[in-house]
Amino acid sequence: MRPYAYKSTDFGATWTPVVAPDSPVRGYAHVIKEDLVNPNLLFLGTELGLWVSVDGGKQWAHYKGGDLPAVAVRDLAIHPRDHDLVIGTHGRGIWIVDDISPLRALTPGVLASPVAFLPDRPTAQRLQSGGGWANGDAMFVGANPPSDAVITYYQRRRHIFGDMKLEVYDASGKLVGTMPTSKRRGLNRATWSMRLAPPRVPPAASAAFGAAFGPRVLPGTYTIKLTKDTATFTTQLVLVPDPRGTHTQAERQASLDLALKIKGTLGDMTFAVERMNGVRQALEERAGRLPASDAVTKRLRAASAAVDALRKKIVATKEGGMITGEERLRENLTDLYSNIVFYDGGPAETQIERADAIARELTDVVRDFDAWATRELTGINAALRGKKLEPIQVITRQQWEAAGQ
Repeated sequence: MRPYAYKSTDFGATWTPVVAPDSPVRGYAHVIKEDLVNPNLLFLGTELGLWVSVDGGKQWAHYKGGDLPAVAVRDLAIHPRDHDLVIGTHGRGIWIVDDISPLRALTPGVLASPVAFLPDRPTAQRLQSGGGWANGDAMFVGANPPSDAVITYYQRRRHIFGDMKLEVYDASGKLVGTMPTSKRRGLNRATWSMRLAPPRVPPAASAAFGAAFGPRVLPGTYTIKLTKDTATFTTQLVLVPDPRGTHTQAERQASLDLALKIKGTLGDMTFAVERMNGVRQALEERAGRLPASDAVTKRLRAASAAVDALRKKIVATKEGGMITGEERLRENLTDLYSNIVFYDGGPAETQIERADAIARELTDVVRDFDAWATRELTGINAALRGKKLEPIQVITRQQWEAAGQ
């Protein structure tokens, strides 16, 4: 089924075919639309799918994005504000191609480049809120646009040799994010959550779901850097607040500052628990290599219990998941952290005070552990040497960070 599609540049006096006889386009034509911005960008709907041309109809490509099948495309519309392509099909309902700005930028010069970033509309940081599960929710099968920032780039050839990575830098030049890359030729899209790395959280019997996400970065302009072996390419990414929001930049900054402060405290807490766990495990391991009736064994077991008592001040230890209701410093701090990072406004004064109070309580527990180690480990290690066993060392912060804990 050969399609017949024509264009006129003289208000209909003459017509020129835009689909050559040897074109790959298949299926008789239903609709053809010219882009609102780039007159060389054409969309052709046929009985066998959607076809796209970026050079005014000289060449055509079958559009397969989003798993759009080879279904009859009866009508097309381009949204003038959101730049979305709306596709009316016969058999698959309505499909929407989000933001065709990258297609508008696919000029012959871009296609000849080894790598090129393509423009995307500014990314709005949507208001963070929970939603209910209405009964009608299951009726919708179409995916919403991603809530993450989208970066579109073009590669003339598949990347084969050398490293390839995508990085995000803030206005000060600090690395704030990375993204997985696709090495295939043609158009590629990567997404960034617009969040910093999540905090380190000490292991415990309860889950800390709220701490699985990092703080969200502020609206502004960020630099995207694509590295292909030794070559680098950059572009700008613009993040804007949700237009529905009422919070100020100062409020967002205060929220980010507190989130980063809590993130630092959680890192200190994780290190403290790792120190205690390391000592406890070493004590139990040495005790397991001695007779149960040995006096040194009893001393090691007692020391392990003392360290565990300090650990229990920091983390929940009752098994049973989230239903035990046990809350320690870790649980209280991760709960506070999640309330901060999932709210777009500034923190309450009570939240700031609570973060400071938990940090002070953690300092007290760490001081007690350090005092115990200073007081007890020298004698314990002397007893271990007497039994020809290795002494116990408390891991340092440098060793812990070097190990990538």
